[in-house]
Amino acid sequence: MDATEIAQIPPERRPGRAAATNAAGRYERHARVAVDDGWGLGEPLPPVRTEVREERPRSVITRNTSPDLPFDRSLNPYRGCEHGCIYCFARPTHAWLDLSPGLDFETRLIARPGAAEQLERELRRKSYRPKVLAIGTNTDPYQPIERDRAIMRSVLEVLRAYRHPVAVVTKGALVERDIDILAEMAGHGLAQVGISVTTLDPSLSRKLEPRAPAPARRLQAIRALTEAGVPVRAMVAPVIPALTDAELEAILAAAAGAGARAASWVMLRLPLEVSALFRDWLAEHVPERAGRVMARVREMHGGKDYSADWGRRMRGEGHYARLVAARFGVAARRLGLAENLPALREDLFRRPPRRGDQYDLFNRETGP
Repeated sequence: MDATEIAQIPPERRPGRAAATNAAGRYERHARVAVDDGWGLGEPLPPVRTEVREERPRSVITRNTSPDLPFDRSLNPYRGCEHGCIYCFARPTHAWLDLSPGLDFETRLIARPGAAEQLERELRRKSYRPKVLAIGTNTDPYQPIERDRAIMRSVLEVLRAYRHPVAVVTKGALVERDIDILAEMAGHGLAQVGISVTTLDPSLSRKLEPRAPAPARRLQAIRALTEAGVPVRAMVAPVIPALTDAELEAILAAAAGAGARAASWVMLRLPLEVSALFRDWLAEHVPERAGRVMARVREMHGGKDYSADWGRRMRGEGHYARLVAARFGVAARRLGLAENLPALREDLFRRPPRRGDQYDLFNRETGP
């Protein structure tokens, strides 16, 4: 079925959601189509609600060898994300679950309540060697359901006990709840946080990222973390051509003013199903800019909506991409924002003794 033929869900059925459609995932054998049952009752359908299922993971540390990423392992406490950012490059991963990258990604979430216990099992393996564990690189660990589930906090408790380095990426102000753990780990060079700020315009943010904290609230989180001694990197991600790109310098200035020590940026990426979802969003919310936005996007990807080539997929290429990179570099240097935060320590890792273990004064892995 062509993307233009996918029926849009009426706005009144999707309050606080970014995606307008819920097309079947690319691996599903059947498409879902709403039809009249013939009774002619004319009853309105209810709003789409968030549903949460649970998954008992058999492994939680995911490895990658991407030359575009500064880490080789990551962990995700949740699948899907209620923040609902329309541009999220992780949306296509929901298709692996036979769910839609559209509204399903925002509303049919998978929680992994055994993540901390499984993480500890993996860290205890004799073959395990520590390197920075990235959390939040696919879906946000501090999305709304974390408030009740506290899976992320339990993961951090394990990492603290093992003195394992962690780099967290989030838009969620709920990260402030865990400042006690993050500050303690940061004091040993074991933790840092990246906060993503896409725009400073609360109205635009509400449309782009409907259930994420407002931009001002994210800046407040940067300040709270910084004051607690946690190094923070401001992430201007993504830069959306002809929509948020004019704010680049203002976002960096606001983040620096809140205490961020480093900054990075990523250009808008539209892999697989994200492209059609984003184009639908443009048509609904900013139709007067839709043509300009997509023209710039295609200019950076050889005439296509997206190119996944290593080394270019995060930034694009061409005159416009170079201009954004130059603007970012000038602004970051002027504001004293580093390209990277200080490297986290990997030499403090230990496996704490469990009940019944024989304490060994000479074993550095189980020592104090």
